[in-house]
Amino acid sequence: MNYYLIAGERSGDLHGANLIRAIHHHDSSAQFRAYGGEQMEAAGAVLVRHYREMAFMGFLEVAKNLGTIRRIMRECQADLLAHRPDALILIDYAGFNLRMARFAKKHGIRVFYYISPKVWAWNQRRALKIKATVDKLFTILPFETEFFAKYDYKVDYVGNPLLDALAEFQPDPAFRSTNDLGNEPIIALLPGSRHQEITSILPVMLQVTRQFPDYQFVVGTVSNLPKELYANLLASYPSVKRVEDAAYDLLHVSTAALVTSGTATLETALLNIPQVVCYKTTGISYAIAKRLIAVPFISLVNLIADREVVKELIQNDLTPERTTTELRAILPGNSGRDVQLAGYADVQQKMGEPGASERAGQLMVADLQKLAS
Repeated sequence: MNYYLIAGERSGDLHGANLIRAIHHHDSSAQFRAYGGEQMEAAGAVLVRHYREMAFMGFLEVAKNLGTIRRIMRECQADLLAHRPDALILIDYAGFNLRMARFAKKHGIRVFYYISPKVWAWNQRRALKIKATVDKLFTILPFETEFFAKYDYKVDYVGNPLLDALAEFQPDPAFRSTNDLGNEPIIALLPGSRHQEITSILPVMLQVTRQFPDYQFVVGTVSNLPKELYANLLASYPSVKRVEDAAYDLLHVSTAALVTSGTATLETALLNIPQVVCYKTTGISYAIAKRLIAVPFISLVNLIADREVVKELIQNDLTPERTTTELRAILPGNSGRDVQLAGYADVQQKMGEPGASERAGQLMVADLQKLAS
C-alpha cells in the first residue's frame, strides 16, 4: 500500500515517524511520501517538503502568510493527485489538513486523521466537517470519544503517542558532562519550536533567571530554527546554557521547567517535572482566540485532568514577576510542588498505556486490506 502523510510541526513529525514504523509492522511493502521532517524521512518516507516552511502560529501570522500557505497547499494537492496513495494520513495541523481532507475526499482518496484537530477547543461545529470528510479518525485524548459522540461520529481512541516516545526514551548518563552542565540543580526553559514562540516567550523566561542564583538555567533549542535566533536573545545572559534537540534528556535532569504551551507541557508532566506553562502571542491573535476558545484551559495537562494542575500564565499574565512567583512555588521545599506532582499522577492514570502508534497503524492497515478484499 502507498501512504501519504502530512504533518505541519515538530511534534507531528515525531508521531508520524512512529506511525510509519507501526504501519511497516503490518504492511511490509508499505511506501510513504510525506510533508514532514527529518524523523519521518529517517523512518522511511520520501520527504516532499519540510514542516518548517509551514509552521505559522496565530491568526495574524497565518493571515500575513496566506499567499505562501495557499501556494504550498496547491503544490501538495497536485503532488497528492500525481501519486494517488491508498490513504492520506493527516496529523493534527488543522487549518491546512482539514482543507486537504476535503480535497482528498472529493478526489476519492481515503482519508485517515491521526491526532484530531482540537475542534473541542474552539469552533466545535468543525466536528461536522471532520465527520463529512474523514473516513477514520484516530484520537489520542481520552475525552475526545465523548466529544465526537455528541455529533454521532464514532472515533477510534488509540491512546497517546507521547507514551510511545517516552517508553523508548533512554536517558543519556553522560548528558551533564557532555553539555558542560555542572552539579547545580537545573531549571529547563522550553520556549517552543516556532520562531514566533521563541521571540515572544523566551525573553520573559530569561528575565526570570536572574532571580534564582542557586540554579542553572538551560534552554532547550531546536535545530529547525537558526542558531543566531537563540544567540541574539541569550547575548545578555552568559550564564544560561543551551542544548539542542534534547528536551527529554534536559527534563530528565531538571528540577523544574518553564514550558511554552503545547505538546511539551504534557511531555513534562509525563516525566514528572513540575512546570509553569507560558503562552504569549500577538495582541490581535490573542483577542480573536479569547473570543473563540470554548475550553477553560490551554495546556493539555489541565484539559486532561479537567482542573488546574499546572499554572498557566497567558498573555498579559506572562510577566517576569508572575513567572518568578509561580516558579518559586514549585521548587523543592514548597507545597505547590507536591500538589502538582499529585495532579500529574491523575493525568498519567487517565492517559493509559503506551502503544498508540502501533494500534493506529494496525487499524489503518486493516481498514485498507478490508477495502481491497
